Order: sequence, then structure tokens, then C-alpha cells
Amino acid sequence: MQVAAKLKYARISPQKCRLIADMVRGEPVGKALNTLRFTPKKGAELVLKVLESAIANAENNLSADVDELKVQTITIDAAPVLKRFAARAKGRGTRIWKRNSHIIVTVGDGKAE
Repeated sequence: MQVAAKLKYARISPQKCRLIADMVRGEPVGKALNTLRFTPKKGAELVLKVLESAIANAENNLSADVDELKVQTITIDAAPVLKRFAARAKGRGTRIWKRNSHIIVTVGDGKAE
């Protein structure tokens, strides 16, 4: 049994968010929640929100036991980039790329249906 939750267009670069995802991939959900709650990074808050949503989906939709769930996959994909310009010297401008992410968290108990 696998249950997923998505957060699309999160305002964080995929590179920064993948550092957080690597910390909790494959962990039991209790340990993953604890790790994310005490990690002082923006990506941790976003991944925590999606993980809690996936756990709630598993609990409410499939009546899964929360104690048996593990984080099976966390995928951080690139979303469309906001392109901006900043003023520079002598009338020039430089590009600023504000990168976005799609965060997909899948939890499961490791058993086939």
C-alpha cells in the first residue's frame, strides 16, 4: 500500500530542498517527523507539511496504521522558474532566477495489496 501527497510550485530551489529530502528518505514516519521538526531550514517545513498530509491520507483513506508507515519515496522536481531582472551599474540589468519545486512524498507500509 502506497499513499502520496504533493506540493506543487513551492518557492524553494530543488537543490536546497533535496538536501532535506535525503535526510528522511526511507525512514519510519515517526523518526522522519522528528527529524524535520528540529531541522532549522525552510525546506524542512515544506517537506514536513507534505509528509503530514501523506500520513493523513493513508490514515483517513486507507485506514493504515501510522506506526507501520515508512517514507518510501520523496521526489523533488523542478517547477517553472520566475525570471526577474535586477538593476546594475551603467544602465545594465542582470537576471535573477527564482526557482520553484514540486515536492512529492510517498508513504507506505511495505506490504503489497
